[in-house]
Amino acid sequence: MAKELAFVILNPYTLSKSRTGGVIARYLARTQLDLVAARMFGPSQELIDRHSEIMASSNAYSNQTRDLLVDYVRKNFSPDAEAGVPKRVMFLLFEGEGAIQRVWDATGPVELDAQTSGLRVRDTYGDYIQDADDTVTYFEPAVLVASTEERSRRVLQLWAEYSESCGGIMDASVKADAVNAQQEKTLVMLKPDNFTVPSLRPGSIVDMLSRSGLSIIGAKLFQMTVSQAEAFYGPVKQVLLDKFEGIGGGRLAEAVTKEFGFEVDADVLHELCEKLAPVFASTEFENITEYMTGYRPSGYSEEQKSALGDRKALALVYSGPDAVSKIRRILGATDPAKAEPGSIRAEFGTNIRENAAHASDSPENAEREIGIIRVAEDTIAPWVAKYRD
Repeated sequence: MAKELAFVILNPYTLSKSRTGGVIARYLARTQLDLVAARMFGPSQELIDRHSEIMASSNAYSNQTRDLLVDYVRKNFSPDAEAGVPKRVMFLLFEGEGAIQRVWDATGPVELDAQTSGLRVRDTYGDYIQDADDTVTYFEPAVLVASTEERSRRVLQLWAEYSESCGGIMDASVKADAVNAQQEKTLVMLKPDNFTVPSLRPGSIVDMLSRSGLSIIGAKLFQMTVSQAEAFYGPVKQVLLDKFEGIGGGRLAEAVTKEFGFEVDADVLHELCEKLAPVFASTEFENITEYMTGYRPSGYSEEQKSALGDRKALALVYSGPDAVSKIRRILGATDPAKAEPGSIRAEFGTNIRENAAHASDSPENAEREIGIIRVAEDTIAPWVAKYRD
């Protein structure tokens, strides 16, 4: 069976209710497909009108359900009439054999009833409430997906057409919700150890981050290049150089005493640390870069360093009051062994390098890191182009 490209569109309501992580986790665990792209959209009225036309021509639902979906999308996806700003939508692409059917099966039907199992996305995150006369009084489908290859192709080509103009970092879609708090943006990067196999981990981490009450305004699944890693972790190399004596001085003195049976004078230890610090910093920098990209910088030319790495990571941009400090509290200490119980790194981290996720330590660094990773870059259109007839 040939590979297919399937989409999942997370509705504005799903995002606003911080259900994003749970939905992502459900698809990764239930479909066993590869998540290959993620992008935030602020759909224009034109995009929503054209998407609604595709839905109106679908035969995947009864006439009543189809009309219900079309009406829902027109009301809930269109730009805010009062504020005049677009609403946030997350667009995900999954790749694999039978991807369209797998996503469809994992989503579940719109017409939920009391017999739903709770395993599918709409079982948990959707609602379909009828009164005694079978009139639908409340409807929330949670996500939009496609039932057939033909409809999937039409939707993918449509959203790819608008991916540049309507996608990216949705600053305008988030209102300031606290007058006295500092509005900030921060970057979270889910590291490669979360994507070695399809699992609940990435979604579970996003779910834990929802405790911050912040809004996701940018998303990009990417493979970091060596050049990006050098720029991204450049400041870390200097920190390792400056702090080597504090990090490893005690261990070095202990090792010398254990091996040779004498204590090291403080001045001698300082001199040793000054000589070893550059070696330590360079080695650790190489290790970090290899972990993030699959390649060590010293073995590649400048031209080769611009090629995509073979490790997958997910960048998310969060916005809201005191975003930097809120995210870092939830993430926990850099060393998982020292992280507070219940924090992300305590739950999912293995060591200082493989500690589940990275978060910016200041708004200024967030802007720098967002730029290095190019979170606003369109990754949807290139993937759709690969599958174009």
